[in-house]
Amino acid sequence: MWKSAEKILAAAVLAGALAATGIAVADPQPAAKAAATKGEKDKARQAVNVLTPAGASAPAGKTPIALGRPALPEEIAAWNIDVRADGEGLPPGKGSVKEGEELFLQNCATCHGEFGEGAGRWPVLAGGRGTLKSERPEKTIGSFWPYASTVYDYVHRAMPFGSNMTLSADQTYAIVAYLLNLNDLVPENYVLSKENFPKVDLPNEANFFDDDRETSEKAFWKTNPCMKECSGEVHVTARAQILNVTPDGDPPKGDLE
Repeated sequence: MWKSAEKILAAAVLAGALAATGIAVADPQPAAKAAATKGEKDKARQAVNVLTPAGASAPAGKTPIALGRPALPEEIAAWNIDVRADGEGLPPGKGSVKEGEELFLQNCATCHGEFGEGAGRWPVLAGGRGTLKSERPEKTIGSFWPYASTVYDYVHRAMPFGSNMTLSADQTYAIVAYLLNLNDLVPENYVLSKENFPKVDLPNEANFFDDDRETSEKAFWKTNPCMKECSGEVHVTARAQILNVTPDGDPPKGDLE
């Protein structure tokens, strides 16, 4: 590369000297100049093809590239499946306790037991009334959950486990009706529907409230929080050997030994 540069410089000096004497000299590097000119043209051509930055207007006569399309009503409906506490979002339909019992035995009893008592370590869905203040509370639909809409929303969206979203609206109403009956909240001949759903009240609803930390915990907020030596001097009061939690014998032999 250096030799090529030296040749170009020498040719330029020679051309200048000869030009001073009135002698015309041919271009010493026509190919190099042609390549440089071609490179500049390519850069200019590439600059024309660069996408317009976000927020900038497209050049005159150019149509901006369209990405995506508006969502169709049926596509929005397929995603908008949540059910609120006041019943908003519930689909048309109905289901009886009797129908729900059969569906529950077919789709839910394997994990939750025939009567919602829970199989193995799967969640218990019925019973537990009055146990929330005990050492082993049972957080079921009848003892803990705040709204029946929570039951419908969860069953419709996430159950049966591994086959979620396979239950129809009528089937979901029926299963929820059966679960409410297991918790002694509706009679055996009850038919749950979109119309009477908001009238179902769960026993623990009054114990749920909006997040009020902005007022109830405001007294604990400080404008200048402590950032250094806030807890005072730290003292070690006991060690593992003194507490007798560190084994003294030889470690057990594993499969790798």
